[in-house]
Amino acid sequence: MKHFHQLKAELNRVCPGLEIKEQEPMDQYTTFRIGGPVALMAVPRTTEETVAVIRTARDMGIEPFLLGRGSNLLCGDGALEHFVIRTSPGLDQVERVGETTLRCGAGALMRRVACEAQRCGLTGFEFAHGIPGTMGGGVVMNAGAYGGELKNVVTETTAMDAQGNILTFKGEEQGFAYRKSTFLKEGLIVLHSLVELQPGDPQTIQDQIDDYLRRRKRTQPLEWPSAGSTFKRPVGAYAAALIDQCRLKGCQIGGAQVSEKHAGFVVNKGGASCADVLALTEHIKQVVLDKTGFQLELEIRLML
Repeated sequence: MKHFHQLKAELNRVCPGLEIKEQEPMDQYTTFRIGGPVALMAVPRTTEETVAVIRTARDMGIEPFLLGRGSNLLCGDGALEHFVIRTSPGLDQVERVGETTLRCGAGALMRRVACEAQRCGLTGFEFAHGIPGTMGGGVVMNAGAYGGELKNVVTETTAMDAQGNILTFKGEEQGFAYRKSTFLKEGLIVLHSLVELQPGDPQTIQDQIDDYLRRRKRTQPLEWPSAGSTFKRPVGAYAAALIDQCRLKGCQIGGAQVSEKHAGFVVNKGGASCADVLALTEHIKQVVLDKTGFQLELEIRLML
């Protein structure tokens, strides 16, 4: 049994005034709108406080779960024995630190970074405007869309290791690959990143953002709660195409359904549980394997 009461008392001592919540329902914090109550949640106000909270938890043998917008996350239905740290507002800073460079906190929404880049007349981040997540989660998973990936623009990242050391990774040290990074592989906690862009015309940049948003609205089931793309792209194929090929669009278990608009999305049609989603994704994986030989892998993170 994890010592959450002792952790709460220690956090109050180390960070007076820190917002701490107990038994907070996770369905309020995920884009899937699914999840039971988490044992403890903290909302640090600054980067320094965030680091102190992480170190305090680890010193007590409790590994924190950093939560951004909850856009790539499926939480269990019952009580969740986890300590969650919300990265906004403590890590949501976006500031220009050079002619073409933005310094972005892990809790900053990628949409906000794209808007700041547009305001500054900087191009190269338009692809990320519609990705419903934060920079921290995006960097860990090397998020991408419309041919763009964070590995193309993130030049440096500062993160914390399991021993509480603050480390800086530059260029290829970040280990970016398809939905992978050094931070994912090593279990590092991202604090902030530098994004390097190119000068551009603000109106042209805005037009490109608007075009991507129109395409998303036309092709993705934005009207239903989901965790975004459900499966990773298998080598030599596309998950959505395979699922569509297997005639699984509209397949439903409980409140979870394979979107009828985009087969790559499992959506919450109302009252879906974590069990519904997991049962449906297992069914999809088995049917696709049996009919095509491809083994699908979940892209969604799990908190069970």
